[in-house]
Amino acid sequence: MKTLALVLVASAVLAGCVVVPYDQPRPYRPGPGYSDRDRDGVPNRYDRDRDGDGVPNRYDRRPGDPGRY
Repeated sequence: MKTLALVLVASAVLAGCVVVPYDQPRPYRPGPGYSDRDRDGVPNRYDRDRDGDGVPNRYDRRPGDPGRY
């Protein structure tokens, strides 16, 4: 009888330690055009240098390729 009581108490204590994953909010994922590929803090839609190579998009022959100017 003592063993059964000990098992019931242990299961009741451990049942409160379960983490429910759906209680947490979903992570924010920006929509298309608002992502930040070069990770400079400016979304690509408003970024003047979206690939991060140091050349503004209007002067860059390939604005999406960080290795080419």
